[in-house]
Amino acid sequence: MGNPHCVIFLNDFNQIKVKELGAQIENDAIFPEKTNVHFAMVNNPKEIIIKTWERGAGETLACGTGACATLVAGNLTGKTERRAVIHVPGGELLIEWSEDDNHVTMAGPARVVFEGEYWLK
Repeated sequence: MGNPHCVIFLNDFNQIKVKELGAQIENDAIFPEKTNVHFAMVNNPKEIIIKTWERGAGETLACGTGACATLVAGNLTGKTERRAVIHVPGGELLIEWSEDDNHVTMAGPARVVFEGEYWLK
């Protein structure tokens, strides 16, 4: 995906505390450049729910490359097909890993979730 991702498959989100475990994994010595952490539950081979801890940012509403990495990890481990809907706190993404060219594509809505102004002196 171009940046590091750690995908952990769970049976139940109640098993983990995203903020605590996400921060620990992000900063673990095994990831010298830190990593994004994705906790994933597979509903069925075409549907995954993820919660994301992004390196340097904390828990986020969505991570496009993380959704892509989660689908690839799910497929490589036999948990998902090569096309699935990924449910993130910010909405739904359709991810597909092409057998033809090995590209991973993402489709989904974009919306403003925050606006702000910063004044330079």
